Amino acid sequence: MKNIKNFKFVSFGLLLVLFAFVLAGCMAGENTGGDSEENNSASQSGDSGNVNTDNLEEKVVVYSPHGKDILSEFEKQFEEKYGIDMQFLDMGSQEILDRVRSEKSNPQADVWWGAPQVNFDQAKEEGLLAQYKPTYADALDEMYYDEDWMWTGTSITPEVILFNTKEISKEEAPKDWDDLLDPKWKDEIIIRYPLASGTMRTIYSSMIYRTYKETGSAEEGYEWLRKLDENTKEYAANPEIMYNQVAKGVGSLSVWNMPDTVMLAKEKGYPFDYIIPESGTPVLTEGIAIIKDAPHPNAAKAFYEFVNTPEAAKLLAETYYRIPTRNDVKDLPDWISESEIKPMEIDWNVFQEKQDEWMEYWDTNIKNTEKDKR
Repeated sequence: MKNIKNFKFVSFGLLLVLFAFVLAGCMAGENTGGDSEENNSASQSGDSGNVNTDNLEEKVVVYSPHGKDILSEFEKQFEEKYGIDMQFLDMGSQEILDRVRSEKSNPQADVWWGAPQVNFDQAKEEGLLAQYKPTYADALDEMYYDEDWMWTGTSITPEVILFNTKEISKEEAPKDWDDLLDPKWKDEIIIRYPLASGTMRTIYSSMIYRTYKETGSAEEGYEWLRKLDENTKEYAANPEIMYNQVAKGVGSLSVWNMPDTVMLAKEKGYPFDYIIPESGTPVLTEGIAIIKDAPHPNAAKAFYEFVNTPEAAKLLAETYYRIPTRNDVKDLPDWISESEIKPMEIDWNVFQEKQDEWMEYWDTNIKNTEKDKR
């Protein structure tokens, strides 16, 4: 009988405590004057760009092609700052897109960090990304973010003309794309096999697009590539072969991206320098996005902001040769701050639609055609 009385007393006490909590919650809702569903919607949209550091989850899962050096560096720093477990999966950009597609009904990742804008545009079209406008939005040029804030650019990759400084002086080197067609460069050009290279596919597609955008025909672009093929000594199966062939003087010229060219000269001592084409060059934008229905949305926003601070952008520039999209990063390396880059105007949707067709035509009808005639 004593136990039953005590049980009733405890139960009544618990009911009083529960009632007090409910009453306090109602009063808090009245004080804020907000509807809970509206508040949740605003938080998910990310329009304010604010990160709620009082409500962070215990971990964040990141898919990225940036490699273990960069990812491990930021894993350590992020975990020290926030006490959040950062878990990453290092794989290629296309692999990430395919994986995020397969996980659409049950997302496993929170953040997708690193890929060309074309990949993010595809993901946006398929409803795979969440809207988020970061706190540093004003520091981004409009060409470096999605109009609906489904992704933002983190770094840019301009394409350049690479040359061997032991074979060619800066004054002698080609100054623009059309200069590569000069007969004096016959058998001096080593090209990374385009179909296997995102960089080369972009460069070749850009050469076609220069006239395609006005005529709607790829023929003039194809003719340009035929003339380049006449001057090309060989197509390298991978980047390392291309680097070595140019470094040894088997060929003295190539076309490649600016950050890698600088890195190879500074870190590995290759006799490389570059020319930024005067008429303009394709500039790839590397981005970041939050996955739609991410399991850890607040931690995702915190990570998104953390890897895009001016300090992070400067570290990536100095150590990993990334050119930041933010326009408020101070004291960048000279190779960035002193460069004058004229981005080529490109409709990336056209690239997405036509690139495979253009590259297949080049591979079937243009590659080594002159050599085959000999």
